[in-house]
Amino acid sequence: METLHHEQAPKAVGPYAQAIVAGNLVFCSGQTPLNPATMQIEATTIEDQTRQVLHNLGIVLSVKGLSLQNVVKTTVFLKNFADFARMNAVYADVFGTHRPARTTVEVSRLPLDALVEIECIAALQG
Repeated sequence: METLHHEQAPKAVGPYAQAIVAGNLVFCSGQTPLNPATMQIEATTIEDQTRQVLHNLGIVLSVKGLSLQNVVKTTVFLKNFADFARMNAVYADVFGTHRPARTTVEVSRLPLDALVEIECIAALQG
């Protein structure tokens, strides 16, 4: 296994890796909408938080030359399922025509009181 770390992605706020490569898959830890420069959640809407989360995942994937287009599976954790449609609109916009498998669940609380957290599994090219 290989541990991945990107200096421009948010630092882990616990004892875990940003991502791990195992075989031909990259397992990305859940990202919250932290601004990597300030390590604070600055976005206040579900739309802006979702966009920041997906941006953060993209940064982590770039360590291996990957992008969100290499993602095969995501898990979306929402603080409030009433935000689903608004999160989904941003998610669809960012992923474009690429449609990875996905699970979305509502949770009672997320780190730093984020509105959304997303983890993903991506396939290495080649």
